[in-house]
Amino acid sequence: MADLEQDVQVPRFFICPISLEIMKDPVTLSTGITYDRDCIEKWLFSQKNEVCPVTKQVVVDIELTPNHTLLRLIQSWSTLNPSSGIGTFPTPRLPISKTEIVKLLKDSSSKSPHLQMKCLKKLKTIVMENEKNKKLMESVGAADYLAWILTNMDNKMTSSPPAGDVSGVDEFISTGTDEALSILHHLHLSPMSLKSLFGKTGDFVETLTRVMERATSYESRAYAVMLLKAMLEVAEPLKVTSLNPRLFIVLVQILVDEISQKATKATLKLLINVCPWGRNRMKAAEAGAVQVLIDILLDCTEKRVSEMVIVVLDQLCQCAEGRSELLKHGGGLAVVSKKIFRVSSLASEKAVSILHSVAKSSGNRSVLQEMLHLGVVGKLCLALQVDCGRKTKESASEILKMHSRVWKNSFCIPYNLIVSYPS
Repeated sequence: MADLEQDVQVPRFFICPISLEIMKDPVTLSTGITYDRDCIEKWLFSQKNEVCPVTKQVVVDIELTPNHTLLRLIQSWSTLNPSSGIGTFPTPRLPISKTEIVKLLKDSSSKSPHLQMKCLKKLKTIVMENEKNKKLMESVGAADYLAWILTNMDNKMTSSPPAGDVSGVDEFISTGTDEALSILHHLHLSPMSLKSLFGKTGDFVETLTRVMERATSYESRAYAVMLLKAMLEVAEPLKVTSLNPRLFIVLVQILVDEISQKATKATLKLLINVCPWGRNRMKAAEAGAVQVLIDILLDCTEKRVSEMVIVVLDQLCQCAEGRSELLKHGGGLAVVSKKIFRVSSLASEKAVSILHSVAKSSGNRSVLQEMLHLGVVGKLCLALQVDCGRKTKESASEILKMHSRVWKNSFCIPYNLIVSYPS
């Protein structure tokens, strides 16, 4: 550029403040500064900056206004200065505007199935194109439109003929649901929009629950659970303290079906977020979550998934129903004990916490003998001797001391724990 400017002086206002090169598609930001489109879109959307690079003002309106006058000047100058080596710039393709997106969203709410599907497909193409389009769609309230469409389609499906009497309308509803869910998922909504979505559409959690129940597409079920996970992460705590028992049945089925690794992780994360509350723990346990989680743990080789499963199990074993289900499973105590020191420090801490819950609240003689027979007691003794977290050591010591009289004949019980009890 330096050598070029010695021969041909490029007008300063042709230069993008970010790339310091001649702009091919100049657009003006709401702050009044003009940039090359690719550069400012990358700055705002890919790098997730929220301020104008020149003025440092917060960018409130993300719509970029094409600077047609400047573009014509640059094109004319390039034509008149062929020796610059710049060449002529083709007229850039006009980007999608807010007005066009709003029209598509309104038309997608049409009673005409064909128009609705056409609009949904167009919106999907737009949202998949780039990050700027995602933000633009979010800014015009696309999430609320799509949530309304999904709820409306769900209501139509609920009132349709019984299963087995599948009509063309049902097929359209199913396809429309898939498209709307895909768009919502790929919007990558901000926490504020997710919170608004959860709060404004009262029964939207129920809608997503029914979608996960009915959808024939594994992809749609995965999108639904990932969207629900994102919504519940930002929802007000009081709104997630007592969820519908059907939701837990559906989540357990997603784990059983092994839809995808992403869906499994999203489901586990969702359970982690909602099971600190007692009523949710009980519903998850009654839905069969404990048995399924143990089965996953028995076969799982990925440490992150194992860790998440153990965290959920720890929460569920804080209620009587969860502990009962763990003890009913032939491999429950054994696999929890086996994972200590083999996954992560957090997993070890939570695994020992599970054993602590069982020993403290469900530790009858047969359970304690089983713990001794399976080597659980030996693993707890090992926890006292190796370098592990303070909580892990304290819980292990408490369990051993709590039942040392039952296990006193075991060679691994430390003498100090046995003598603390009189014969």
